[in-house]
Amino acid sequence: MLKKIVLLGAPGAGKGTHGEVLCRELNIPRISTGDLLREAVQNRTEIGLRVEALMPTGQLISDEIVMELLAERLQRPDCAEGFLLDGFPRTQAQARMLQDGSVAVEAVIELIVPDDVIIDRMAGRRIHAPSGRSYHLTLRPPAKEGVDDVTGEPLTCRPDDEASVVIKRLAIYHDQVGPILGFYRGLPEALRPRLATVDADRNMPEVQDELFRLLDA
Repeated sequence: MLKKIVLLGAPGAGKGTHGEVLCRELNIPRISTGDLLREAVQNRTEIGLRVEALMPTGQLISDEIVMELLAERLQRPDCAEGFLLDGFPRTQAQARMLQDGSVAVEAVIELIVPDDVIIDRMAGRRIHAPSGRSYHLTLRPPAKEGVDDVTGEPLTCRPDDEASVVIKRLAIYHDQVGPILGFYRGLPEALRPRLATVDADRNMPEVQDELFRLLDA
């Protein structure tokens, strides 16, 4: 079974939901660069302080900082057997940095969902901001309406889940994902991961069955 996975997909395509199931079944960690950045800021690490200083300026976090965090995370013992990168790399440059950093990705899978379906999905999404846990009013509701399952704290709707913002985010994603996949297709065969797309506009068991078939080495 392939266990070093990049899971791509537009915002709202289900990366978090399907990634959690894959990680639980394969006993590997799900790694999100957003989570790594939040953790670094909360723990006030050296990188976290640098990230915190950038936030008020509105500057984007550099690829170098993200890769530094990711490289450290991949050295932890729980990554020894594998990992799932949730939504990373986001650009061809990041994909190249990952490859140059000798991160041996075995599978790159993109979840495909029509844009109109994603816009509807995002309208119902709610998050627990401190942890990044995500829910959906109909697809994945919390046990108790309006609050996080773990902490009982209120859930919120992210401003960037509004339809006008989602449309812009989708356009950016579509512009970026082609070059990312093109980069992986262009690698020598010995270095090229297994590449696949999965129709994620289906019920969860069907999507999960296909994902596990693809990862079955």
